[in-house]
Amino acid sequence: MLFNSIEFVFFFIIVTGAFFLLPHKFRWVLLLVASCFFYMFFKPIYILILGFTIVIDYYAGILLENEPDKAKKKRYLVMSLVANIGVLAVFKYFNFFNDNITSVAEYMGYKNPIPYLSILLPIGLSFHTFQAMSYTIEVYRGNQRAERHFGIYSLYVMFYPQLVAGPIERPQNVLHQFHEVQTFKYDNVVSGLRLMLWGMFKKVVIADRLAVVTDMVFSDPHHHSSVAIAIGAVMFAFQIFCDFSGYSDIALGSARVMGFKLMLNFDRPFNSKSVTEFWRRWHISLSTWFNDYLFNPIVVGLRNWGTMAIVFGLLITFFISGFWHGAGWKFVIYGVLNGLALVYEYLTRKKRKKLFKKLPVPVANAIGKFCTVGFIAFSWIFFRAENVSDALYMVGRLPGVFTEIPQMISSRHFSTGIQLAPMRMLLCVALILFMEGVHMLQGKYDVVQLVERRPVAVRWGIYYVLVLAILYLGMFNNKEFIYFQF
Repeated sequence: MLFNSIEFVFFFIIVTGAFFLLPHKFRWVLLLVASCFFYMFFKPIYILILGFTIVIDYYAGILLENEPDKAKKKRYLVMSLVANIGVLAVFKYFNFFNDNITSVAEYMGYKNPIPYLSILLPIGLSFHTFQAMSYTIEVYRGNQRAERHFGIYSLYVMFYPQLVAGPIERPQNVLHQFHEVQTFKYDNVVSGLRLMLWGMFKKVVIADRLAVVTDMVFSDPHHHSSVAIAIGAVMFAFQIFCDFSGYSDIALGSARVMGFKLMLNFDRPFNSKSVTEFWRRWHISLSTWFNDYLFNPIVVGLRNWGTMAIVFGLLITFFISGFWHGAGWKFVIYGVLNGLALVYEYLTRKKRKKLFKKLPVPVANAIGKFCTVGFIAFSWIFFRAENVSDALYMVGRLPGVFTEIPQMISSRHFSTGIQLAPMRMLLCVALILFMEGVHMLQGKYDVVQLVERRPVAVRWGIYYVLVLAILYLGMFNNKEFIYFQF
């Protein structure tokens, strides 16, 4: 069992109220207890997993800072990384590798004696594991002082707003904030609540409404037309964005109300004109994590390879990024596809730049955005499909769009092929267009300032419209956030 979005809001109100009532010296205790309760609401025993890695990394950080010998420092770092990756490997990847060993053994006529582990994946394991690893790596590099306060370090790993789905914070950004006195600031409360409201709107109104369409298509692709599969793929792209960025907005907003500043995790990714730009705007905390701790070290280590160092670094980074998302070949394919796209863009960047210079800017931008969204939606078929077989079937059906649409036009009978009332489909499209319209405004203006400069009646009118939209258009079906499973 896990908090849904509405329960999270009530939990946040209770914790925040108590936070400002308590003296500063007791606030870390409140936040740590609240974070433990929040995590244990899923499966209480799994708090021991977090406790194990927290103890290991806390002492590893102190040892790393106090040890002058580089060889010993590296051993301490390796010890910490092995502990974190080991926990991740057991709970997230053990059965995946065991299943593949079983398949290979059966093909060769042998039996795999290793039993299957009947364990649940702890929520957000990949997120807090990567956040813990960034701490010891930064201490090892000398960019962060080791945290001596065990409770504050525990809170860094377990801070409930971003515990289960990020953003994946760096110690330089967050640790010092838990030591600082956070005072009640009206501006923080207003901007934080406004961000939470927008996040809730994206989650329960847009994402969960789009989920009705995508669940129909992806749960039974063999009984849907090519047009339906294409619509399902595109709508899933917007669903996962609204679901994940909606959670990030709620996390950033709830932290901001208490005075804490978390890093931006999304920056209008569907406004990207290339896949490379998309990954700079999407899940920024993870993209920068891989860039700093995997891609850059690979490129530096292989700098004698020249261009091939970049190519190799991109492929390895996105292979691991795909595998980070889930223990399954479909996630590996998803990661490799994006890696290949970035390699292509890197190798052809000069030729593409010359080509686009020959086109009017609006046309070049439109082509870039269309191709980017199309490719991302295509790659996410592997991410969302039940298995690789279903994903390949759906991909194989996509060319059928070019025959089905002309047939619909000639017969004057257009159908999405999805068993959903036309008005509900139109509402889904309208919601996507509304959100992207807001994003277009954000690209030209500071939307927050635009709202703040309006008269009180206009501002509150906007807030009431969003609240009413959540109440009347929201899908309150206890549908969990997609990234909680990672």
